[in-house]
Amino acid sequence: MKQALRIAAQLALYVPLMALIGYFSTEPRFSALGPDEALLRLSFIHAAERKSPCRERTPEELAKLAPNMRAALDCPRERAVLLVELEVDGEIALRREVPPTGVQRDGNATVYHRLPLAAGRHRIVARLRDRAGEDFNYVGEATLELAPGAALLIDFSKAQGGFVFRS
Repeated sequence: MKQALRIAAQLALYVPLMALIGYFSTEPRFSALGPDEALLRLSFIHAAERKSPCRERTPEELAKLAPNMRAALDCPRERAVLLVELEVDGEIALRREVPPTGVQRDGNATVYHRLPLAAGRHRIVARLRDRAGEDFNYVGEATLELAPGAALLIDFSKAQGGFVFRS
């Protein structure tokens, strides 16, 4: 009798709880995008070129160093600031300077930007400068048809030659 009463009490508590969880797992409906929007994401991690080039040490400088520190090249650790530009349909949607991470400013720079767009055909140009200078050394462009609710990821891979557009 006691066992049956305990099971009935558990059912009385668990069934409404399961019904509540079941309801809120499907309702109210939520979407981060409107019904006629697509999402463009620019997301990558990249280590820029060194801020200044390596220089060769003179024999006098090498003689002053401890034997285990006698590297012929003196390479500064600090990296250049990334400049990222994203153009959508001829208008600049993003222009950001991203500093390198780390105490010595020698780490990777991380870029993430999320941009909702109207669904349809768009011309997208992504530019990156990862060295000292004025011009962009990586440019990627594509004309894409974005369906409602679609997501486009723009990644950067130096090994693949620059920007990669993935739907």
